[in-house]
Order: sequence, then structure tokens, then C-alpha cells
Amino acid sequence: MAETPVTSAGTAVPETVPLSSVTAWSDEVDVLVVGFGIAGGCAAVQAAERGSRVLVLERAAAPGGTTCMAGGHFYLGGGTAVQQATGHQDTAEEMAKYLTAVSRDPEPEKIRAYCEDSVTHFDWLEGLGFEFERSYYPEKAVIQPGTEGLMYTGNEKVWPYREQAVPAPRGHKVPVPGDTEGAAMVIDLLVKRCADLGAEVRYETGAVALVVDDSAEGDGAVVGVRWKRFQETGYLRAGSVVLAAGGFVMNTDMVAEHTPHLAEKPFVLGSTYDDGLGIRLGTSVGGATKHMDQAFVTVAFYPPSSLLKGIIVNKRGERFVAEDSYHSRTSGFVLDQPDAAAYLIVDSEHIEHPKFPLTPFIDGWESVAEMEEGLGLPSGSLAATLERYNEHAAKGEDPDFHKHPDWLAPQDQGPWGAFDLTLGKALYAGFTVGGLATSVDGEVLREDGSVVPGLFAAGSCASNLAQDSQGYASGTQLGEGSYFGRRAGARAAGGVL
Repeated sequence: MAETPVTSAGTAVPETVPLSSVTAWSDEVDVLVVGFGIAGGCAAVQAAERGSRVLVLERAAAPGGTTCMAGGHFYLGGGTAVQQATGHQDTAEEMAKYLTAVSRDPEPEKIRAYCEDSVTHFDWLEGLGFEFERSYYPEKAVIQPGTEGLMYTGNEKVWPYREQAVPAPRGHKVPVPGDTEGAAMVIDLLVKRCADLGAEVRYETGAVALVVDDSAEGDGAVVGVRWKRFQETGYLRAGSVVLAAGGFVMNTDMVAEHTPHLAEKPFVLGSTYDDGLGIRLGTSVGGATKHMDQAFVTVAFYPPSSLLKGIIVNKRGERFVAEDSYHSRTSGFVLDQPDAAAYLIVDSEHIEHPKFPLTPFIDGWESVAEMEEGLGLPSGSLAATLERYNEHAAKGEDPDFHKHPDWLAPQDQGPWGAFDLTLGKALYAGFTVGGLATSVDGEVLREDGSVVPGLFAAGSCASNLAQDSQGYASGTQLGEGSYFGRRAGARAAGGVL
């Protein structure tokens, strides 16, 4: 049985180890990867494919980390084989326009590289030993119910983004039924590829400090790590170190410091080892961080997709978001409302009950006036909101929030039902998205933009495309984690992707 994590939770930054103080090395490798999730696995494979001697340290007793909790979506586009087979036109330019539009702080070089290489990366992933099904799921859902290979998983068709970039579905799902089995299958394939390439993986072994060249000409380069396995410790020398050890959602101290809203009521999504150690290792040698105050927090009220035709109102009885938004965008707007309270109102013609309700059903009412009283809304507020919405929806219009016509329908057939989207009532879930600042090739950057020699970061250790809830799309974490993991691995091996 594995012991508890090798470092305790907290915000303390580990002390670095001067190279001059190390008297013996347990191993010497070209590339050392810390963590075997999607990013670490891809970094290890890419470095090994370049001929480097690679070693991966994984604190857990098995690979996967938080990746094995993911839904199996990879956000890919630009004209993948699945997009082409299902008749969906897409280009790298339109994909880049969309990702730029939804980013809090766009990093053009990263976005451009991710989009221009997306088709090649799709091919690389399939080269691991699986194939995305050449099929399309047309409904609005959190994840395809079957093995369909493609679905809209973001806000591509939501205003104003549909006017800023030509919409295209980019959520590519690994062809395994279920919510998490697909991502786990990819991890298994990465483990096999590492073994085939001679890249070693050591489990129940973690990096606890970075070794830094303290000589006059060393420039503070990272040249290895101090490792720990149960009570055994030692030093491992490496030409480059890639940090891929996850985010910090399981570290209550770091969450309290950086994303206190995530500690209030949501269920957190992460593995035991998402304690921020990788990020703190990076900052120990001067690495800067970005978006540490941001988190992905969401509750999905669909499927069934018919519920999107209802309206969402705050405690003043007012709409505040286009209801066809991706669920994390809707949730982000809910959390900005008074008391983070909101209600989904659906009439009898469109109401359906989810098989796994995350937003509790409150009740049904024969009249709007009774519903206002039951929900504690100001008298006449919901009636006025419904009247305006229904009038325009009947004409296929939504001048207030520009909901897509596919999801517009008058809500005028009583009785009406209400679902509770309020924080603390609905089952919100979340994880952190902030991390180390990196170059497009995963090099860890200092505050002044200079590179920390010998150190790279990818996945949830790094800040890349996923920057907040409102711009997130399902598949971003696996997509960017795998892609930028590969770039970091290639650069750590002395080349470029």
C-alpha cells in the first residue's frame, strides 16, 4: 500500500538543492518527467521518440492522475479525419479565432501552434493504438452517451462567438462507452508506448526538490531532483526536468489563498496528488505563475437537451445568460448573480427530468404568479420576463441574449417547473486552472519572461489555454495537456515538435 503523499499540503515553496552539495546520484537521464497523467505521459513518449533516455517519477501507485477522471474528450479541429468524415468544415484559422475569442488573456503563439498542429496531433494520438469513431452526436450533452466520435463541447454556436468564428464541433471522444474509461485507455496506451521505447516509470516515487547548478556559469539551471520513495531518498541527475504533476485543487491551503470560491461549496475534481507541488517546485527556482485565481466551476443541467429551451433567471426574476451556453459558461454567470442563486424555468411542453439530476427539481406550479411566490421572486418579475421571452421566441428571436434559434421556444404551456441552479443546492464541481507561466514549448518562464534553464511544465502544472470557466470547452484539458506535453518533451530532448 502506498504511503500518504510525500509532501504535506501547504503553501510553502520547497527549498532548492545546490548542485555543489550533491555527492552522489542514484541515476542520470536525459529527460526526467515528474508525473504520469496525460501531459507527463505524452512528454515522456515524445522525448523517448527523439532518442532520449527518459525516466518518469509518479507519486501514486498507478499512472493516470486526474486524467483518469476525465470524460475522454480531446478538443481538436482544423479539419480532422472525424470532422471531414461527418461533413463538418473547419480550419486552423477559424479554430484560432474561436479560442482567442473565449480566452481571458490570449497567448497568440500557443493558440496558433495548437490549432495549426491540431490535425497532426490528432493523427499522433490515433497512432498510439486507437481510432476516434467517424461519427457525430448532434444533441447537446455533457458527453456523448455512446461511442460517437464528435460533438460540440464548447460555446462555438453561442453568441457572440458564432459571429467571431465559424462554428465547428471539436469535441473528439475516445471510442469507449462511459464517462472516464476513454481517458484511462489512452493512459494505458501511453504506458505501453513508454515501455516499447525504453522509457522507465517508477511508481510511489516523487520529486520533492529541484537541484540547481549553483556554479558561476550555471545560470541557475535545473539539473536534477531530490526524490523520495517511502523512507528512501536520493538525487537524480537530468539534462532536463518536465513538471507534469497536476493542479492544486486538493490543497486546501493553496485553494484558500488563490481560489477561495472553490472551497465554499463545490465538489472538487482531482486526484490525491493534485496538491500543487509541481507548481511550487517551479516557483522555487523563480518560475512565474498565471491565472492562479481562476477555476473551472460548473453544474450541468442538461441533458436532456430540451431543458435548454427554458429560461434561467436570478432571484430578481431576470434572465442573465443565453441558456444554450456550455454548462460552465452558464455556471460562471450564475456565480456572479446575487447570492449565486438561479432557477431554470421550463413549461410542460419542454420539461424532462435528467436521469442523474445535478440540479434538483424544486416543484411545479399551475400559474406563473404561484411560481413567483413559491420561488420567492418579486411579484410580476417572472411574468414580465416570460412575456418578453415568449413574444420574441415565437418569432425565432432573442434580442436580449441572442440564444441560438435551435433552442428558442416559447415557454407558455403551463404548468411550469423549476430546477435549482443555486450554489449550495445544485451539485457544482470544480478544479483549478492556474499554473506556471510557460513558453509555447513548455519552458518555465520567470516574471521577466526569461527562461528557467532546464525546466519545463505541462498539463495542470502550467497555464495554457484553459483559463477560466466561461471560456472552457470539454476536451481542453486532455487536448492541451497532450499537445503541450509533447512540445515540452520534444524541447526537453533538445528538439522542437
